[in-house]
Amino acid sequence: MVGLDYFVVESTEDGADNYNKIATSVLQDHKLLSIVEALHIYIDPAYPLFVATGLIRPPRAAIRVSDVGNVLVQDGKATIAVGDETYLAVMLKVLWNRLGHDNVDQPDRFTVTISNVEIPTDIEDWEVTDPAESLFKDLIYAVQVIAPEGFKVRRENYGSGRFFYAASENTLPADDVDRIIAKRFVIMEGALR
Repeated sequence: MVGLDYFVVESTEDGADNYNKIATSVLQDHKLLSIVEALHIYIDPAYPLFVATGLIRPPRAAIRVSDVGNVLVQDGKATIAVGDETYLAVMLKVLWNRLGHDNVDQPDRFTVTISNVEIPTDIEDWEVTDPAESLFKDLIYAVQVIAPEGFKVRRENYGSGRFFYAASENTLPADDVDRIIAKRFVIMEGALR
């Protein structure tokens, strides 16, 4: 898959091609291709079991006010010329919370002005959002979309640049699932060397 360094759908029965298409579409739709480095999906319909293991590229750094727009401080006022509207709404909330709603104005789509308050010298460095905070939620949601319907018993984990999601209709025996997950990580990491 474009954007992934490793992508495999392993199935004990036919259907791997369908899951390949579904996974590709879901990761593209959720804009996760730049974040997921490797993905190994294991499906055993007889068990029934669905396991997705993955490796994550380092998440993007926190978005700061200076990433959203250029800040010009002049005559006790600040003007932010918005260059990237992606995080504009979130930035406005941060500014309102820290400076007060009455002191922050948006006269048009590409301009935010701050007045009637002392302008902090570090305003350009204020954190607007940290994409890493929502990464796990986004990944798990995407994998849930890929997984078969009705697989309500699940285990999931994220940390240290790795994630896994295991789902079944039945109770998930920890030893079996741990062994399957560990094996998929070994395969992925070996292929990336």
